[in-house]
Amino acid sequence: METEKRMELVNVIVEEVRPLLQGSESKKIVDYGSGSGLVSLELTDLVDSILLVDSSKQALQDAADKIMTRGITNCEVLYSDFTEDMPELKADIVLLSLVLLHIPDTKLILQRLFSILPTDGLLIIVDFDKNDQVNHPKIHSGFSHNELKSILVEVGFTSTTCKTFYHGKQIFANQDASMFIATSRK
Repeated sequence: METEKRMELVNVIVEEVRPLLQGSESKKIVDYGSGSGLVSLELTDLVDSILLVDSSKQALQDAADKIMTRGITNCEVLYSDFTEDMPELKADIVLLSLVLLHIPDTKLILQRLFSILPTDGLLIIVDFDKNDQVNHPKIHSGFSHNELKSILVEVGFTSTTCKTFYHGKQIFANQDASMFIATSRK
């Protein structure tokens, strides 16, 4: 849903991620759980190429339409769910924007994403901070920085920085919440 509130979050996330991609003109990004590309299609000018990966055919169709309409030449879409089947892929940078909370097995997906990165590759995670007000059978109630860091270490990432960068009203399951960005090096 590209509601106004959603677009507001997207703009905030894009502003936070763009500086991390300075100097990445030769890099390939995988945007895992890209949806219709709201975030990654605003990053195309900074990198060599972006592969939008999602398990929703409809979202990818929307993304493909946007790519064509805007005449973007360095983006492709791929229908896939890495928790089920891992394609042969390599990327210098993996972006995971408000996706981790929807994936039941956090460690598994992080292992899969780790496997497509080269040494010194970068994983960028944007998600909600742990929120005790959120109780939903299908999603995680956000993540504590320390818990997430320890999973990333177990998976094999050598360093992670994590910081909260945005607080908003009713942005997470209709609750006030904050978002963090975590950057991890392989």
